[in-house]
Amino acid sequence: MTSKTSDHSTDSVAAPPARGTATAKIAVRNSETRPYDESAGPVLAVLSLDETFSGDWEGESTVRALQLRRDDGSATMISLQRFRGMLGGRRGSFVLEGRETIEGKTISATWSVVPGSGTDALAGLRGEGGFEGAFGQGSVGTLNYWFEAG
Repeated sequence: MTSKTSDHSTDSVAAPPARGTATAKIAVRNSETRPYDESAGPVLAVLSLDETFSGDWEGESTVRALQLRRDDGSATMISLQRFRGMLGGRRGSFVLEGRETIEGKTISATWSVVPGSGTDALAGLRGEGGFEGAFGQGSVGTLNYWFEAG
């Protein structure tokens, strides 16, 4: 009698990371724009902003952006900002990398969490999202996020 055995290894497959979506009202508390190159159009400037977030994520953020401002008032920016506060019941900080566009009185942006920037209970955070708003009225931001297995 011949016995045949099969080797069915059970390789553990990591479950996909749990995902969440957070929405917050974003208000600018303080802002300063400083041109650094006006030698030719369009003007190049540095923006410094302090923001507060309230909603599914609560906290504050410091932002530094480089702006290209055209004669018609429209602009394109790239930014880094460090958020400090609570997200999904976890406290810590993380950095968002953004691309913003200004047309008329409207600003819109896309952003992503910089990998490896999460601290404390937000270590391993990844995500992407953005916001849209009107100047002087604040904006609503969304972050679709997850945590790297680790």
